[in-house]
Amino acid sequence: MMNSHILIVEDEAKLAQFIKLELEYEGYQVTVARDGLTGLANARAMNLDLILLDWMLPGISGPEICRRLRSTGDKVPIILLTAKDEVSDRVTGLDAGADDYIIKPFSIEELLARVRANLRRTQEEDTDLLQFSDLRLNRSTREVYRGDRLIELTAKEFDLLEYLISHPRQVLTREQILERVWGYDFMGDSNIIEVYVRYLRLKLEAEKEQRLIQTVRGVGYVLRELRD
Repeated sequence: MMNSHILIVEDEAKLAQFIKLELEYEGYQVTVARDGLTGLANARAMNLDLILLDWMLPGISGPEICRRLRSTGDKVPIILLTAKDEVSDRVTGLDAGADDYIIKPFSIEELLARVRANLRRTQEEDTDLLQFSDLRLNRSTREVYRGDRLIELTAKEFDLLEYLISHPRQVLTREQILERVWGYDFMGDSNIIEVYVRYLRLKLEAEKEQRLIQTVRGVGYVLRELRD
């Protein structure tokens, strides 16, 4: 869970800085926004693992940010930081889409524990989600996205991409790919891998995106960015 990217949306400067320093000490990457509009923009633009969200903010309230993110399908864990401790307020926050809440004033130990618990739960739920660069593959739904673009793949194209993205930056030989994707008893054309790699590249690079499936001449293929 270390190196997880956490967004703090908090207009109280001293509190925001205190939380930021504590999270960074624990090994997290942290971004701070001081108002609701900036927080919402950051939440939409960044690849976040968790949001710490104040209830009362300039511009847009915390619960409204929750509602807007959830309305677009964003499932990033959100912990509301609030001085409102009435049951009705907690219900309002949870109904807006927050995953958890913590009442101000709070101890930093409790906040860190809540952060760990929400990150751990998300990671357990995301075992079917694989991502490399801007490429995302969902094993359970068999959906593939490049950025926000949904890519339609055949069953075998999906199987090949799943194998590659399960072993990022690892050179996979043609023999390994044939055995894993087509099976031990495959007796077809030995050029089948090249054919399907070409199909995948055409679909993954349809809008001139960077090539991710690289050829290792004489060996096989590897999923990596060119700068790797």
